[in-house]
Amino acid sequence: MTDARPLEDFGPTDAMVADVFQRDCTSRQLLEAVTGRWGVLTVVGLRDGAVRFNALRRRIDGVSEKMLAQTLQTLERDGVVVREVRATIPPHVEYSLTALGRRVADDLTRLIDVLEGATVEVAASQRAYDARRDA
Repeated sequence: MTDARPLEDFGPTDAMVADVFQRDCTSRQLLEAVTGRWGVLTVVGLRDGAVRFNALRRRIDGVSEKMLAQTLQTLERDGVVVREVRATIPPHVEYSLTALGRRVADDLTRLIDVLEGATVEVAASQRAYDARRDA
């Protein structure tokens, strides 16, 4: 749940009231950030290790620089992504997943595997649906 109290002020019962179906629940906000169009691709795109911004942008075909930056910032705030500035010349920034981010990425990867494996089935369903609608 959204609450301005510091984390140490939460008691054991506060942690048990998370309910993704409640509008102001932190779990719903995280769900929206992770499962949004660019959130899924960003999290899974970071699954294999630290990546620089432009490399991630090239991997996620169609994402704008602005949307990727906003997505990374949101995921960093939520504790899914870590932003690390490397002290090189010139300096560069790498993004990687936190432990939470890795757990989320593993589950999202399984979902993606199911979806990619179902493309023939989905295409057939779409054709059948379109044929019924056109009739």
